[in-house]
Amino acid sequence: MRISAFAKSLVAGVAAGSAAAVAATQDGALVTGEVVTIVLAVLGSWGITYAVPNKPQPPTPPTAL
Repeated sequence: MRISAFAKSLVAGVAAGSAAAVAATQDGALVTGEVVTIVLAVLGSWGITYAVPNKPQPPTPPTAL
């Protein structure tokens, strides 16, 4: 399966943002510092995940007739 770098980073950003949002809203309030943490988690995961290349696929062996 071939996943583009953009799709991979988008999923990572959503996962990091939602995890940070859940942790930030445990006390029932969302303050500015927590919003900054959520935004930085999303942006950081986008950048890091986009920069890391996908693992190369091994070549498929030829099929026998």
